[in-house]
Amino acid sequence: MVDHLEQKLRVGLAIAPTTREAIDFVREAEKLGVESVWIPEYWGYDAFTPAAAVAVATNTMRIATGIAQLDARTPAMLAMSAMGVQELSQGRFVLGIGTSGPVVMEGWHGVDFARPVSRTRETIEIVRMICAGERLSYSGDVYQIPRPGGLGKPIRSAASPVEIPIYVASLGPKNLHLTGELADGWIGNSFLAETAVTFFSPIAEGAVAGGRNLSDFDFTVAVGLEITHNEEETMAAGRRHADGYAFTFGAMGSSKTNYYLDAFARQGFGPAVREVQRLWLEGDRAGAAGAVPIEIGLGTNLVGTVDDLVARVQNYVDAGVTTLRVSPLGETAADRLDALGTLVDVAGGIKPIPPPQSNS
Repeated sequence: MVDHLEQKLRVGLAIAPTTREAIDFVREAEKLGVESVWIPEYWGYDAFTPAAAVAVATNTMRIATGIAQLDARTPAMLAMSAMGVQELSQGRFVLGIGTSGPVVMEGWHGVDFARPVSRTRETIEIVRMICAGERLSYSGDVYQIPRPGGLGKPIRSAASPVEIPIYVASLGPKNLHLTGELADGWIGNSFLAETAVTFFSPIAEGAVAGGRNLSDFDFTVAVGLEITHNEEETMAAGRRHADGYAFTFGAMGSSKTNYYLDAFARQGFGPAVREVQRLWLEGDRAGAAGAVPIEIGLGTNLVGTVDDLVARVQNYVDAGVTTLRVSPLGETAADRLDALGTLVDVAGGIKPIPPPQSNS
């Protein structure tokens, strides 16, 4: 049985604060009660530079990489960057990590995409050793530090020891299991509250295997936020969000390896998402977009009227979600802040309940 204390649903902001205007937006979001900011890293800007900028521009919100790509840095460099932002933020930093995928790691970083679960485990262990002030001597399947046969000696960080929460972005069952075993939180994607068990069961099983409970574990999921005025606007918005998944299923991976597609397949959308991928790979982009079920666009986002928003947020809370990583939509910054403020108010009025329990 996995114990989980009741937690109030927190609202986080997903944004790439790489401009002065974006940092100003983060400041205003903090004033509204937004609890955290989640900074992405793809193949444009890194995550740590804007995280450091936000650290000195804010006062209360948590600052998280969402996510720092494993193998884009050595584990030691990852720890050094995390410790730097933790110092600047005075203890508000969260290290969010993930393996990304072969298209990015091999096509952009030029490194092999191999043994993602082992790589994640070993990176967590090494980063924690460094942050704890231990002398770094590690022998794993992926990393051997110092390098065998070389001139290197075990080194201790020159920075003061510090505790840094580590969250893992995981979609596959093995990596979800590892997340429950070792991580402080989950960076979820491709998530529908109605099928939360697809993700939460492996996490709970991992926690049991690791001899821990999930009482303070942070279940975070990504959502777009678009407030509408009527059902017609809601369906149109849901269709736009669904259309965007064509790129996810067609280009965010290869024909053989696409973790996002696999995650939706495990939630009951297998034939539909494979058809989307087929159309995309054949060059029919419009056909692929139109083939994405609207249920995916509506189910993975907060799209609808304020009344709809209340019901949808309750669904997330009932499923066991503890943090929403929100990408607000709107024509202006003021519109997006208004939407965030509405969501903060809604979340504040929702009664938290424990998520589904594991019988393991």
